[in-house]
Order: sequence, then structure tokens, then C-alpha cells
Amino acid sequence: MAEMTGSTPAGETAEKDAGEGHYHGVPFADALRVWLRVAALSFGGPAGQIAVMHRIIVDEKRWIGEHRFLHALNYCMLLPGPEAQQLAIYIGWLMHRTLGGLVAGILFVLPGFLSILGLSYIYSAYGNVGIVAGLFFGLKAAVLAVVVQAVIRIGSRALKNRVMVGIAAAAFIAIFFLHVPFPLIVLAAGIAGFLGGRLGLSAFKAGGGHKAGSGPVLSDAESALGEGIPAHARPNLAWSLRMSAVFLALWIVPVAAVYLAFGPGNVLTEIGLFFSKMAVVTFGGAYAVLAYVAQEAVQHFGWLKPGEMLDGLGMAETTPGPLIMVVQFVGFMGAYRDPGALNPMLAATLAAMLTTWVTFVPCFLWIFLGAPFIEKLRGNVALAGAMSAITAAVVGVILNLAIWFGLHTLFAEVASVSLAGLRLDIPVLQSAVPAAMALSAAGAIAIFRFKTSVITTLLACAISGMLWTLAVG
Repeated sequence: MAEMTGSTPAGETAEKDAGEGHYHGVPFADALRVWLRVAALSFGGPAGQIAVMHRIIVDEKRWIGEHRFLHALNYCMLLPGPEAQQLAIYIGWLMHRTLGGLVAGILFVLPGFLSILGLSYIYSAYGNVGIVAGLFFGLKAAVLAVVVQAVIRIGSRALKNRVMVGIAAAAFIAIFFLHVPFPLIVLAAGIAGFLGGRLGLSAFKAGGGHKAGSGPVLSDAESALGEGIPAHARPNLAWSLRMSAVFLALWIVPVAAVYLAFGPGNVLTEIGLFFSKMAVVTFGGAYAVLAYVAQEAVQHFGWLKPGEMLDGLGMAETTPGPLIMVVQFVGFMGAYRDPGALNPMLAATLAAMLTTWVTFVPCFLWIFLGAPFIEKLRGNVALAGAMSAITAAVVGVILNLAIWFGLHTLFAEVASVSLAGLRLDIPVLQSAVPAAMALSAAGAIAIFRFKTSVITTLLACAISGMLWTLAVG
């Protein structure tokens, strides 16, 4: 296991073998405190989390330079899964080898996992109690405004020309009207973008993306790590294959064990297999994949009721960690309602742990497998084109998510109708919920007009929801 943790003690993992004899001088204990701080401040979705890492690691600690930070981020954006957590793994690995990547990635997820697990216990036990129901009622209304904001924010960055607008529109039609699975939409967009980039079409040239920050730029040469490539960061096929085998085993063995222990029809088996598949296709961030997760969890598996997906997203929005942590709540509720021979709370806890495990273990696999070869991706126009097209398609998928959330938040009843051979969900107008409409409108005004932070908006709407529920009895 020397390859897993490095051959030096943890306190000396601070890269004495860095390229060109450069030693960055950051003790592992100091890095541990920094990653704890990043984990505690990782609110606000990927943009906010990346901004926090940039402020602490580049601007404040000056570990790595601006160019290296953005290059690592671009690589992480090409991968399935939460790019902010993958960026933490990448920087942790770059600074302190495999142990550094493990610590950075685990700490990034741990606070959110514990927070959502605690909230899930409360939700399952007391979700129908007035004040708790009111809290989640208010959160749902505010989350609708947050998702609309995500459509606008990502759309303004991704839809740079008519071709990208066309891809977004096609993705929306495919998922909203034709019910095409999200993975197929991502695959089709990726292939179109890859071919467009390879042919040199200007519409598929990458541009935009997350902005790390503004003001004076820290050069790589001025950073603690310097310009050189640490020895452990140089491509080593044998090391990458060994790491891949280890993390593939960590990913697959628990799912296989659940399958053998409980059988193919058990909810834990279904959760392990479904979210393992999600780990491979979650391009474009949490909002993009949530439409597909909601569709499958509510309509196919019956793990959740429509409005409960919004409750889970409200939990993820108000706790630290990646927004994709909402899948933990999905797994928890699915097993809680169908525990089989197990105690419901035990089954739910196991499901939450399994869901989190199969969602995030692959992130370590992608980084440890590919990061040493990252330089080969620099300037690859075909991959850049694929990423641009996938991001554009994501806009259409998130728009579908916003409409789906809106229907189930603002109306108590939604009916399915057939029109020209297509199945459409339409609201029952008589079932409109005025209080939800008012809170959603207030949330939208706060976010778009007064630029109130997401956390503040969510908390204000949650409190308003509780007060309203108490007032109406």
C-alpha cells in the first residue's frame, strides 16, 4: 500500500521530490487544517465552492498559481461528477500525493453527508409535524427560484451562439416532450461537440466557464509549488493502472456484496446499481442530473413523492458540500419506505451510506487515473468542443427540471395527458397553492432584484414557511 499513501510519513508528504528539486514547504498538518476550512465553507454550489478554494489556496495560501488552478479546473469539468470536489482531490494530490487527495476529497464530502443524514432522520420521523412541514414547504418554494437562477447563470455562459442555443433547445425537447433519458442526451451532445471541435467549427470552440477570480494574478513561478511538475505527478501508466484497480474494487465490491446479500429486487441493490450508473453520466453538475434522478426515483422506482425531491434539494442547498449530495436523501427515503426485512432506519442509513459511496468513490478514480496525463488534454479542441456542447445541452435539461419542480411546487395536483402521442404533465389549475406562489415570487425577487445570497434566501423562505404553517394551524 505504499503507492496509496506515499513512502514518507504523513508529516513529510510535502513533496520533497517536487520537480526541479523544488520543495513547496507546506506541512501535511497545515494542509489538513486548510481542507477542513474549505469543507466548512463549501456552500453555494460549485461556483461558490470553487471561488472559496481559489480564495484560500491561490490568493491566501499561494500554494499554486492561477494558471495551474484553472488548468486543473478545466480537466475536472471534463469529468462526470462534482467538479468542485474533484478539484479539491486534484490539488490535494498535487500537493501531498495520494494521501493529500484522499483527505481533501473525503473532507469535502463529510460535513454534507453528516448534515443531510441528520436532516433525513428528522424528515422521516417528523416530516408531517406542522413546524417541520412548514420549514420544508418554505425551502421548496425558494429552491424553485434557485433552479431558475441556475438556468439563467449557466445559459448566459454556455449559449454563446445559435448552434449552442439549438443544442439546448433540442435537449429540452428530447427530455421534456420525448422523455429521452439524460445519459443519451449527454452522449449525443458530446459526440456532436467532439466532431464539431475536431472539424474546427468555430461554434464549438470553448470559452467562458467558471471564473476563478479577478485582480492580480499569482503566477505559477511565484506559488509555493512553483512551475515544475512534482515527481509523483508525472505520467506513470503502471501507477495509474494500480490505482484504477484499487478504486474500481472499492466502488464495485460493496455493490456486489449488497447484490449477493439481498438479491436483485431489493431496494439497496437497486440503489447501488442506479447511482453507480449516475456516477458515470453526471456531466454538467447536480442540477442537470437531478431531472433524470427525479424522473427515475419518483416515476420508476417510487422512492420519493414529487415534492420530496425539492425537500432534498433544499437540504443540499443549505448544508456544506456538493449539491449532488441530494442523492443521499433519495437513497435514504427509498430504503426507509421499502426496508425489506431490515429495520426502516437501519435500511435507510445503509442506503444513504451506499448512495454516497458509489457517487463519490468514482471521483477519486477519475482524478488518480487521469490527472498525471492532464497535460495531454491541454488545448485539445475536440474535447473542448464536446464539453461546450454538453454544457449547452445541460441548459435545456435544467430548464426541464425547473418546469418539473414548478409544477409540483406551485400546484397540489398534476395530471398526465396525451397530446399527439406524447405524454405531458400539466397542472390542475384549481389545485394552485397561493402560499407557495407567493414564497417563490419572494425568493425570485430577493435573488434577482436584490442579489440576496442563496443561503439567506433559503433561510428566509424556510422561516416564512414555518410561520405560515403555524398561522393556518
